[in-house]
Order: sequence, then structure tokens, then C-alpha cells
Amino acid sequence: MKAARYWVMILIVFVPAAAWAQLSLPGVGPGLGLPDRTVGEASSKIIDPITGSLEADLLDRLSRSELTALLDRLRMDRTSRFLRDNRAHVERDENGDPAVRGILVATDISEASVSKAVASGFTVFERGRIDGLDLNFVKFSTRKGESLKSEQKKLQKIAREAEISGDNIYFTSATPSSCGGCGALPAALLAGGAAKTATIGLIDGGVARHGLIKIPVEQRGFAKGAPLASAHGTAIASLISMSRKDSGTGLLAADIYGSDPAGGNATAIARALGWMATRKIPVVTISLVGPDNGLLRRAIRSAQGKGMLIVAAVGNDGPAAPPRFPAAYKGVLGVTGVDRRHKALPEAGIATPVDFAAPGADIMGASPDGKTVPLRGTSYAAPLVAARLAAHYPAPDIAAIEKAVSALIGEAGILAKRARTRSMAMVWSAKIAPTDKYSDFLRGTD
Repeated sequence: MKAARYWVMILIVFVPAAAWAQLSLPGVGPGLGLPDRTVGEASSKIIDPITGSLEADLLDRLSRSELTALLDRLRMDRTSRFLRDNRAHVERDENGDPAVRGILVATDISEASVSKAVASGFTVFERGRIDGLDLNFVKFSTRKGESLKSEQKKLQKIAREAEISGDNIYFTSATPSSCGGCGALPAALLAGGAAKTATIGLIDGGVARHGLIKIPVEQRGFAKGAPLASAHGTAIASLISMSRKDSGTGLLAADIYGSDPAGGNATAIARALGWMATRKIPVVTISLVGPDNGLLRRAIRSAQGKGMLIVAAVGNDGPAAPPRFPAAYKGVLGVTGVDRRHKALPEAGIATPVDFAAPGADIMGASPDGKTVPLRGTSYAAPLVAARLAAHYPAPDIAAIEKAVSALIGEAGILAKRARTRSMAMVWSAKIAPTDKYSDFLRGTD
């Protein structure tokens, strides 16, 4: 894909428009105990063990080793808590990542291998097809009493030509994710409208009605109980709305969480991408993070082959976190966040390839209760980049990708003109001079 050639560090900068505030660290929920003493005494001043809130202004005072230890511990605690609270619906796959319990997904599997798997005791749970992406898969139920981890290895031996994976779960990269539904609020009214001229797609939780969301929002659910309004999806939709010059241009929003404890899985994301492909959406933003997954990887590749540009957040699990997907897939535009001093957020992932950076702190957005709230995280940087990109790329057209991305680069300040690798290393020490006011950034003005 031509967009993949832009292995260059970009930073879109701004002058802060909101006061620094106490914010919530991604993945930290109420009642989460503090990490052990190896994190350092500073941790007791940063994480509130009752509310899970983060005193973000103190985060930068941690040493690199303390920051790494803190965020790594929180990432592991988030996963363990999620698995414990939803054990009837999720379990670990062979890599230790959360996935739908008892389900294995096979791509590129032959009928001969399907027959062998059934003869060995596996049950075909579903023969699926992703409309819009020309993608087929087969889901198998694991054998009674067997773990997903052991069954994944056994099925792979039977179907050596196929790729066998769990139906992995993807977390939001901003708010506490252990809830599965990502802050779903049944009482909140859904934003509505017919997005006939939509140029941006959002794959996240549902979007609530709010005064800051002035564009039509057409929603569709890809999980049990969806679409259902969520805090994360609503905040992102409000940023997209404020970023658009044309209020008549709508948003296509796919809720992959709903009220499903196993929502946010790879199958749901793939089906959401298929829906957007059938609607010919040119730019899709995804502020979710998780592991590499065979079905999701193929869905991304197929969507890109149809001219779709995908913008994804790199996540907030810190320097020790492994590469996060879908941002780490080839051709996906990975986005990190910067603070009011125009520095990359210290909690932002650095192993995931970065193409662009945008405001990820000092941002105000919509809340499902009708209020305006401060936001923090790479989740909120990604939609800002997507909105600006869509202004240069109004329709899916592979031949137009190079020109569109070049135009976006022209709007941004380049950190590493000669960068040969998509590495975060140069971002940390780079000197950035502010060029735009934040309000101008949202309006897309020069």
C-alpha cells in the first residue's frame, strides 16, 4: 500500500486550550491496588487506589524505569482483572492474550482440514463471511474440558495450511477497559442520523447524543446489545465533529462492544470494517489496542486493498508494552499523543510504529451525561488525524493515497525528515515549536 512508504515522524502541534486536570489512566479501574515498591514512592502520589485516577502532572516526574514498571504492572493487572471478572466469557489464548472463551478462528483453511478437525472432536461453530471484504473464516468450538491454549496448538497441527487464532479482545486506548462495554450507559440517548455522505468511520463503542456532536451519526451494532452509548465512543465522535468544517458530512459509527462481556473481539472489528467497505468509507479511525490476530490482519489488508485508509492509536501501556494492533499493521497510520508542552505522552506506547502525533492531552470532549470533560490518551489523538486526513481523501482511491498523505504531511511539522524506521526514539528528545492554536487545529485552518 502506498501509504506505508511514509515512514517519517510527524507532529501536529498546538497551544493548549484547557487547564491541566486530574485524569484517568488507561486500564485503571476503581479498587485497583498500587504497584509494589519497586515502582518508587512517587506512585503513591500518582495513582489513587480508590478512584484509579491519575495526577497526570506528576507522571513526568517518574524516572524511565519507574514509569515502565508502573505502566507494565497496570497493563498486566488490567488483563488479569478483565479475565477474572468475565471468566465465563473469555480466557487466555496460547500467547496469554484475552480471547472469546472456547472459540478458535481459522482463516485459509481447506475443507479437508475442516473434516479432519471435526473427526478429531472439534465442532464447527460458524462458517462466516465478512461482507464487503470478500473474506471467509471458520470458527470451531474447543473440545469439552480443554483450554483455548492447548486446543489452538492441536488445531494448528491438524490444519497446517491455515492460520488458527483465538477471537482476541481489543481494549480502548484511553479509558478503563475492564468493563468490556467501555463505559456503556443504557440510559443515554444514541446520536442519530443518516450518514449518506460520510467520509469517516469510527470503530469503538456507541455514540451518545450531545451538543458538541453536530454531524449526522449513523450507528450499527456488532455485539450483543449494540449500539449502546459509551463514554469512549462519544468523546471520540465529538472530536471528529468539532474537527469537520462541513457539518453536513456524517459519521459512520460501529459499536463493537454493546453489553457483551466478550465484545470488542476481532470478529466484530472485521465485520465493522466490512460494513464500512460496503459504504465506501475512505478513512476509518480505531482507538483500540490488542494483539496480532489472523482474521483482523486479513480484514485490514482487504480493506486497504479497496482504498480504505485506517488510522489507529498506538495505545497507552507505556515503554515496556509490546507492539499494539491494529496500529502496528503495515499501511495503518499509527498515531501517538502529545501534551501541552508538545512532548509525547509518557504513557504512550513506543514499540508500535508511529506515523503521526496529535493532541492527546488538554482536550475537552463530550460525555454521555451531556457534560464536557477533559480527555487524555492516544485514543483522542487518532480521530484528530483521521479528520484532517479525510479532508484530503474524500473517497477510497488507491491512486489518490500518496497525494492525500503528502498533503497531511504538509500540514504537520516533520520531526525526522530522514527517518528510515518507524521508531519513537526521536520523538522523546525532539524540540518542537508550536505552530497552530488548538482551536485552529480543530477547525483545520492554517
